[in-house]
Amino acid sequence: MNRRVPHPDTYLHESTTCRHNAEADFARICAAVFVAPSPGQHAEYIWPWHRWFMNAELVVSVSGIRDTTRNAAIEFAAEMDRRGVPLSLLVAPRLKGKYRLVEDPATQAWLRGRRARGDAIVLHGYDQAATKSRRAEFATLPRHEARLRLTAADRVMERVELRTRLFAAPRWDASAGAIEALPEVGFRVALGLTSILDLEHNVAQKVRVYGIGEGFRAEPWWCRALVMGAARTARRGGLLRLAVSAAQLERSGPRQAMLDAVDLALFHGATGAVYRWEPPAIARAA
Repeated sequence: MNRRVPHPDTYLHESTTCRHNAEADFARICAAVFVAPSPGQHAEYIWPWHRWFMNAELVVSVSGIRDTTRNAAIEFAAEMDRRGVPLSLLVAPRLKGKYRLVEDPATQAWLRGRRARGDAIVLHGYDQAATKSRRAEFATLPRHEARLRLTAADRVMERVELRTRLFAAPRWDASAGAIEALPEVGFRVALGLTSILDLEHNVAQKVRVYGIGEGFRAEPWWCRALVMGAARTARRGGLLRLAVSAAQLERSGPRQAMLDAVDLALFHGATGAVYRWEPPAIARAA
């Protein structure tokens, strides 16, 4: 498929002053986030993509999927299918507005169908309720409380046939207690803002999420930074993690920025992948 290679300037329409500020912000982002590791940096890691690749791996995740955002997610998934990029779908059993996944058979069926096509399902909290200090659901929870919420969420996911061993806390923010509780409930991978943690072997890959919505900005300059950052990471090789909320996919600007970021990554040789956990080889052989 021949696709237009987007130019990042598409996403910046502010004044000259705003443009200068955006350029400075973007320079700081690149310095902090998009510095490629040395070739031997990840040699000790067991995660399949921790080894240094000439071509990047591209993981695209969508969160906030529910009855009111399902159509936007479906349209975006169709765009990813045309590009050969699978999705990692971040799912919460409950969301604000009294939403319950168990009462939404249409979304359940769509999620199961996507997993059958090769997409990954990732538990994304229980009800995403903020704490008293307005922190994300799992950001400050002690171990015991985190375990209770994880157990409740796991049971719901099993009931709707969407059980998973992958976990990403709302806003990618999990407390130390929550991380300790995850393996007790059977989870194998914890996805954070700046790392992917293999809970079974207690090793982590340092790689940052770059997203739009749900804790990330969605202004034009940020969309431009996302597109430029995706291209930069894909050129250097490594793992590129893109994330978008389904609510933002209903807006033309953020949606187009995400599509362009994916297209630029593919243009530079990236291959689509999903968040995953693979049992040890001995266990698979048995």
